[in-house]
Amino acid sequence: MKISADFDSGNIQVIDASDPLRVQLAMRPDLNSYHFQWFHFRVEGLQPGQRHAFSLTNAGQSAYNKAWDGYQAVASYDQQDWFRVPTRFEDGQLHFELLAEREQAWFAYFEPYPRARHERLVAQALERGAELVACGRSLEGRDIQLLRIGAQAAAPSKLWLIAQQHPGEHMAEWFMEGLIERLQDPHDAEVQALLSQAEFYLIPNMNPDGAFRGHLRTNLAGQDLNRAWQSASVERSPEVLFALQHMQRIGVDLFLDIHGDEEIPHVFTAGCEGNPGYTPRLAALEEDFRQRLVSIGAEFQTRFGYPRDEPGQANLTLACNAVGEAFDCLSFTIEMPFKDHDDNPQPRTGWNGARSKKLGQDVLTVLAQMVGRLR
Repeated sequence: MKISADFDSGNIQVIDASDPLRVQLAMRPDLNSYHFQWFHFRVEGLQPGQRHAFSLTNAGQSAYNKAWDGYQAVASYDQQDWFRVPTRFEDGQLHFELLAEREQAWFAYFEPYPRARHERLVAQALERGAELVACGRSLEGRDIQLLRIGAQAAAPSKLWLIAQQHPGEHMAEWFMEGLIERLQDPHDAEVQALLSQAEFYLIPNMNPDGAFRGHLRTNLAGQDLNRAWQSASVERSPEVLFALQHMQRIGVDLFLDIHGDEEIPHVFTAGCEGNPGYTPRLAALEEDFRQRLVSIGAEFQTRFGYPRDEPGQANLTLACNAVGEAFDCLSFTIEMPFKDHDDNPQPRTGWNGARSKKLGQDVLTVLAQMVGRLR
């Protein structure tokens, strides 16, 4: 048996692979950070017809160790079809197993969004008429593309979406793929009407270094980008600085920051109710957004989510709060689960890339309904 993680978003340490029925592994922490929870590795030399078992021995020390209850790892034989496998969290270790059908398989915390797919997404968007407004650089020099999708003439509303500030939250770029594909469908009358009133500014991947290195939470410097929106710097968080500089130049009328949540098995939003500048107008827009997303039948709910901030107590280092406060606009964090959306469980896949894409497309329906009243 050969176990490897020397590839895009790979993360694993082999402790003991001498017994294929009880392979002992560990997750590698983010560079310059204590965070870890993401894993992604390939196993060669499986015996078809035999049940192979794997244990993540340091799961109990991971960043969100309470999130393992109810979680199931994902596996794939071809890196296209990802499915959940029997998993249990016990005595501080995460145990999962696979009744092998082929000699090689991949395992991951969530269906990965590869860097090669990201490059194809950007290239195809540009071929279909998107504009590359600017290209920032990560600490390791990877491209951070800012795309504009809109009509030729400037539209009155500037709608911003960013994804994967936390690099292990791969569902975020799946969401962006679905959104971009629908935005560029010339036969979608609803989207074309939206684009007559709004232009979209999109950063599909804010943290390419962390994503490539198999990080959960941080960039190369060990910085959580979603805690850097009051202190962005060239030295530690050029990714955030890049986004902020262009927001200040262009303006923002709506901001959505796309994420994944380890613990909560539901799709939900977090708003700006704790911001000092939060007003009844913004409260009404938030409620309208949520209710419209429910009413169109999207995989979304409003019962479960984070505790609401008390008035004036928002953490303004978070992108959602910082942008909402600075631009007096409707600003949300959209959270998708690493587990399943328990309001509509799909045991074979759990929440996955395809469902993330569909949510991105459904959000456009809500924006089309609301664009005329964002200000």
